[in-house]
Amino acid sequence: MSDGSVAHRQIEEIGKAATPEDLRLFAGVRARERDAFEALYRLYHPRLARFLLNLLRRPQLVEEVLNDTLFVVWERSDTFRGASKLSTWIFAIAYRKAMKALRRLDEPVEDRDAEMRPSDGDAPDAPFGRHRTQEALLAALAKLSPDHRTVVDLTYFHEMGYREIAAIMDCPVDTVKTRMFHARRHLRRLMDGELTDWL
Repeated sequence: MSDGSVAHRQIEEIGKAATPEDLRLFAGVRARERDAFEALYRLYHPRLARFLLNLLRRPQLVEEVLNDTLFVVWERSDTFRGASKLSTWIFAIAYRKAMKALRRLDEPVEDRDAEMRPSDGDAPDAPFGRHRTQEALLAALAKLSPDHRTVVDLTYFHEMGYREIAAIMDCPVDTVKTRMFHARRHLRRLMDGELTDWL
């Protein structure tokens, strides 16, 4: 691919990089305006918290990694060149920070008897079918690898496309597709027939 076509693609992406509000706030962050940073923080906090909770599976780490992520946004705002969406850049920072935090932890030992124990969830006849399905999905997601969880979370809960996910995870688009294939296969097995239309 020629330098010209790369530059053209980057210019096109800058045009769709973010909402006008995102861009206005980020311009304020670059100008070191604390009010703009606080507004950007409030805007991204819920999305990043949900993403990081699904990825890390450790609530005590979420706020730490989220704050580390937004600290980088504040301190290194000059490194955002507009070659991707602003949200892609921020989620990529969060992903790298989360993976670093996971590497610092001891790997958990798989509990092979977990499926044999009775669930602490609602009784089968309780009128909380949606809640039970959500709990089953979250439990199944927790059993996926961090990479597989990330792909599923960004696709279904943040409505991102494979190219954007590839930019966040710093890998080829085909790798994202492969991870999604395996993640969906594992989820189908773990969900035991539930949500087959969704998967």
